Amino acid sequence: MPSWIAALAATAALVQPHVQNGLNNNTLASVRTRLLQTANHSWELGTAAQALTEFSWPSLSVFNASAFPPPAQLNATNNASDVLAIARKVVAEKPADSLPLFANEGSAADPASVGVAVLLANWTRSDLSDNSYAAAAQGQLVYLLEQAPKTAEGAISHRNEQVQLWADFVYMVPPFIAYYGALQGGKAAEDLLQEAYDQCRLYRDGLRDEGGLWRHIALGDWQDATHWGTGNAWAAAGMLRVLSTIDHSKQARLFVEQRQNLTNWIQEILVASWSHQAPNGTLFNVIDDPSTFADTSSTALLAAVTYRMAQISRNATLVPFANKALKLIEDSIDEDGWLANTVDPLTFNTPSKPGEHSPEGQAFVLLLHAAWRSYKNFLESLTN
Repeated sequence: MPSWIAALAATAALVQPHVQNGLNNNTLASVRTRLLQTANHSWELGTAAQALTEFSWPSLSVFNASAFPPPAQLNATNNASDVLAIARKVVAEKPADSLPLFANEGSAADPASVGVAVLLANWTRSDLSDNSYAAAAQGQLVYLLEQAPKTAEGAISHRNEQVQLWADFVYMVPPFIAYYGALQGGKAAEDLLQEAYDQCRLYRDGLRDEGGLWRHIALGDWQDATHWGTGNAWAAAGMLRVLSTIDHSKQARLFVEQRQNLTNWIQEILVASWSHQAPNGTLFNVIDDPSTFADTSSTALLAAVTYRMAQISRNATLVPFANKALKLIEDSIDEDGWLANTVDPLTFNTPSKPGEHSPEGQAFVLLLHAAWRSYKNFLESLTN
């Protein structure tokens, strides 16, 4: 097939699916407010910081081609104030004798989820004599690479009291390591970007089942062999951030095979997940078990990954699934800005109780809108 025909076909594949309307600004403002009211645990704050970056300050996100390096100083209209506020609070409250950004968390991985925000705060700080952010980020990296438990193959444990692999890890740790490397540059960047990729590879080796879905937890003194929806979403979204970080780093040309592998690994989760989508657009808490309850958290995050991957891969095949999911999410947000029908993030296998809400679910709504907006803008750019 001539190259121009292939290019035309690729473009046509992108523009064929109808693009679902996005969420309205009032709803999004309420969702953001509720997120900031409820995010408390380390991974909630890290996910909130990432969601706020993609939603409110997209030029600073790793999905932007100008992500590296970020501006040395932020201006009044692009100040990332809410993201930097999270970083500032975390660093100020970190005990001096703790290498991780949060002390005594139980998880070796979750504290690192705030690491990207801390690195951004360090890069853009106005007081160049303030080394607190740099020291905090470096301590977190040293802990992960040198002190956290590891498998014999080198996979960093999600837990600090035993070697245990959780799909959640892939969103918490590899994006931080990759971002650290992309900012460092030189040989350090190559080593850290490779480390971030290797952690994704090792976790996939340890958790992936035949068919493409990942188990939630392996190794240690207890496991969760179910294909937990949010676990698969964490894995896909984490690998996506690593992919985009490498793509937009100065070292991208050195990682051609790794980038292709990450692309394939994300896609296999998406294809396997959407094959179980219910007619109303939802995914189930255990993706391949329709006897479990419908879960909006995993549905929102996997839809966000789908829009991003459609833009990156120039393949819109899965966009109709994301469109249905987006409509479901829109219908699941109440007038106060709460996302309903989420999984309880502390139990994994029960819905959030009446009157209780999921901070990560709130963040996933913002990530979904940011991904949808980016994809929509991309499609519009093809016709201009």
